Amino acid sequence: MPGLPLPAFLVKLTPLLLALLLAAPAPAQTTPARLVPFRKGAKWGYADQSRRIVLPLQYDEAGPFVQELAWVRVGSLYGYIDGGGNPVTPIQFTKAGSFSHDRATVELAGETFQIDGSGKRVTAPAEPEPESEFLTQGDLLRQNGKVGFRFTVGQAVVPAIYDEIQENYNGLLFVRQGQKWGVLNNKGKLTLPIEYDAIRAVEANNFAFAIVEQQGLYGYLAEDGRLLVPLKYSAAEPFVASVARVTTPDGRSGYIDTRGREYFE
Repeated sequence: MPGLPLPAFLVKLTPLLLALLLAAPAPAQTTPARLVPFRKGAKWGYADQSRRIVLPLQYDEAGPFVQELAWVRVGSLYGYIDGGGNPVTPIQFTKAGSFSHDRATVELAGETFQIDGSGKRVTAPAEPEPESEFLTQGDLLRQNGKVGFRFTVGQAVVPAIYDEIQENYNGLLFVRQGQKWGVLNNKGKLTLPIEYDAIRAVEANNFAFAIVEQQGLYGYLAEDGRLLVPLKYSAAEPFVASVARVTTPDGRSGYIDTRGREYFE
């Protein structure tokens, strides 16, 4: 904040070292969701980060808050509420999705269209999303039919021993040997052994919290390249607004947050 004095230990640093410290990039962080869909029995409401019910258990299904708006279902129809639980639209849609770029796709009377944050129908087409960069952390190295990686920052080099390498833009690489996948950090060290059937990242989430699969069970990859939760779910959806919907092998559905905490009973 402008006008605040520097801490005493920074004042004693040389100008060059101080500049380097201030210019160093901060590690990626994920803002926790303010409210998370919470299911108890057959009804859904919303809880805070302490798993305390904030919006009452009155819906048959509830979606995550994105841009302070969330879809809810009553019976077979959907509508939208704001962060205070107030209705933004009537419960009238036969299908409804989460907001993205100030728009959500809905279905009403057999017609599919988009609405804005006030619940009004949008007629203009959405602006195309910018294309993502590819291989932002370095360059692929190919040798004898195998692939390695050289990081642009630092001197880490991954030897060409893998059949495939993908990056997730958060300092991690997803690597495949044969049919199995693992994870390397930006120093080329394994953070997740090469023993998993699949690791699926989502571009819309900047490839964070990838879904990891092994023998029909699913979990998530944390930002440090280790498992966020054990592989214990029969279904796992991508994170949306810092929460993800999961289903247990006995058929219970609910949401988890970026710390792996479950919001269902």
